[in-house]
Amino acid sequence: MLQKQNNKRGAWIALLCVAALLILVMVLENTIKPTHMLFTVLKKGAVYALVACSMNLLNGFTGLFSLGQAGFMLVGAYTYAILTIPVADRDAVYYLYNGSALKFSLPDLFGGANSPVGLILGVLIALVLAGCMSALIAWLIGLPVLRLKSDYLAIATLGFGEIVRSVLQWDKLGPVTNGANALKNFPTFSSFNIKNASGEVIFRLSAFVPFLLAAVCIGIIVLLINSSYGRAFKAIREDEVAAEAMGINLAQHKRLSFCISSFFAGVGGGMFAMFANQAQAKTFTTAMTYEFLLIVVIGGIGSISGSCIASFLYVAASEWWLRFLDSETYLFNGTFKVPFLRTGFRMVVFSIIIMIVVLFFRRGIMGDKELFDLFRPRKPKQMAKAGDHNG
Repeated sequence: MLQKQNNKRGAWIALLCVAALLILVMVLENTIKPTHMLFTVLKKGAVYALVACSMNLLNGFTGLFSLGQAGFMLVGAYTYAILTIPVADRDAVYYLYNGSALKFSLPDLFGGANSPVGLILGVLIALVLAGCMSALIAWLIGLPVLRLKSDYLAIATLGFGEIVRSVLQWDKLGPVTNGANALKNFPTFSSFNIKNASGEVIFRLSAFVPFLLAAVCIGIIVLLINSSYGRAFKAIREDEVAAEAMGINLAQHKRLSFCISSFFAGVGGGMFAMFANQAQAKTFTTAMTYEFLLIVVIGGIGSISGSCIASFLYVAASEWWLRFLDSETYLFNGTFKVPFLRTGFRMVVFSIIIMIVVLFFRRGIMGDKELFDLFRPRKPKQMAKAGDHNG
């Protein structure tokens, strides 16, 4: 009974923290200049947090070592972009292929991207369909691939990402995917900014929207982990033989975890396209998957809170805090050049920092704990000993 009350209390505290964070992002966005690097970190960090949590669901909670996250993001990004490019702009985007093979746009079906209803419904449905397309492909490739284990599964899913990237750039699919060219002109996070009649932005929501979407999706992942399915995933991670002996269908639950993880990776891919203002296959490389794996390890394998915290720290360090290391610096009126400061040195220092973090935090920032565990009341040692003695 006490454990249930503590869980409920922790959940309420987590919800209040998320609500306060959303309000803070909204306030900051409308008080600080929109060109500030902070908002790039917030937007990209929110997207990365969602994808890292989806990867943690599979790698950390189910124990399946998959490296196909960038491939599923790519499928989601292209699905979102293809379904939301306005009909009026399709000829300009697909000019090399004499127009698009698809003659509709989801926002246009609900009144257009300039209409609040058309924008919100069109974007939400497109993101859900992006996740569904990724989940469908995950189900198809999961039939043979999930028979593999450990490194073999990682290699197979990594190869899947490369295959998808090549297929989507295939010239024969150009009328749908625009070949190797970027897809543009679809609704982005900036499309949610509120404007007056003259087109001037009066209230900004471009950073609030990705935070809200990521918070809802991560909340669903947390609910899933705490459900009976989540407990089955953890049982598979700990011992497959024991889990099967307890009546857990290994193949079914592995495939379910794989599809759910891919669904949210697809949604994250659509959100990444909104962040980048374009969708192009060459962006979703193998290196991107390694970024998410690194975030999961730094945050803590088996901790959703750790993945979220590590995502923002990773993006902030790589995109903002260490930027000055890429520029040449002169001291004493230009007579002395600071050594090593040049383009690319930022990533050298960043790599060293990551190595230090991994060495001193071998279980990650949060280990397998969640943020709301810090707010749970701890039992005093004397009471614990007394309870054990009386028991």
